[in-house]
Amino acid sequence: MKDIVVFSGSAHHELANRICEHLDTRLCPVRISRFSNDCLQAQLLTNVRQRDVYIIQPLVPPTQEHLMELLLMIDAAKRASAAQITAVIPHYSYARSDKKDASRISLGGRLVADLLVTAGASRVLTMQLHSPQVQGFFSCPVDQLTPLGVLADHFRGSDLAGGVVVSPDLGNAKNATQFARLLGLPVAAGSKQRLGDDKVVIDSIVGDVTGRHAIVLDDEIATGGSILEITQRLKDFGALSVTVACTHGLFAGRAVERLRANQFIDDVVTTDTVPPPDGWPELTILSVAPLFAEAIARIHQGRSVSKLFKGVDPVYAPPAAPEGLF
Repeated sequence: MKDIVVFSGSAHHELANRICEHLDTRLCPVRISRFSNDCLQAQLLTNVRQRDVYIIQPLVPPTQEHLMELLLMIDAAKRASAAQITAVIPHYSYARSDKKDASRISLGGRLVADLLVTAGASRVLTMQLHSPQVQGFFSCPVDQLTPLGVLADHFRGSDLAGGVVVSPDLGNAKNATQFARLLGLPVAAGSKQRLGDDKVVIDSIVGDVTGRHAIVLDDEIATGGSILEITQRLKDFGALSVTVACTHGLFAGRAVERLRANQFIDDVVTTDTVPPPDGWPELTILSVAPLFAEAIARIHQGRSVSKLFKGVDPVYAPPAAPEGLF
């Protein structure tokens, strides 16, 4: 690991430090300054010439500020003759802008991918993109990690009798099916229609949830609208209780207040891909730092990253299919 150099932007120092602890290396210093005209400047305070550089920065609010920091750090590393630059983006928020679903609309997921490569990124390491096709937006290698193994290990420590894994929508059904296989549970999904950024309607549940304890699995929780809607439908369809699990717990706006106030939700579980919200001590946070550290070590040593998914992704070790729909 002596040729690894790890930097972090200001988005999530805690995760960067945890990753470095598992790599048995130190987080190198960066100076982010701002000119009087509000322009940012990044300076790497460690020599990176012909070294393997990793820059950790999830794209979380203020998203544009953190994105610009990341681009400037990548540019600084490229101009300092780094041998390889990996942008470690635990949460790639622009993955939600992945298709042209209205006239004259921008495609932010592709634009930001182009910006990262133009700045000098040799490859990207991320976790659970909102849409898998976003990997194809990049003209450099992209390694996408999955948190399903970490989440499954957590839930295996609890009583799963009478449980069911539920996806809030059919688009996330593949992840929910994989998760259900890992836990040996049936799977169901909501039929969701999005009416706006924070307004969704779920009019039915596909699959049997009556008399069951539901584990609702989603990739990202922002305002909490989808979770509250699927929770209400599950209650209407006879579910006994709900536990919520997600990868990226952004909890924007009044999400924390709304989720904590819902007495039908027993627990909310998320990972540390993004900084945790304030004022929610009972939130369960699982660390994915060991997973990112192992992926970085494998990239540095030229070993397979996909072997990290053995036993999690059915492409590598197909487990028995669960009962249910999918």
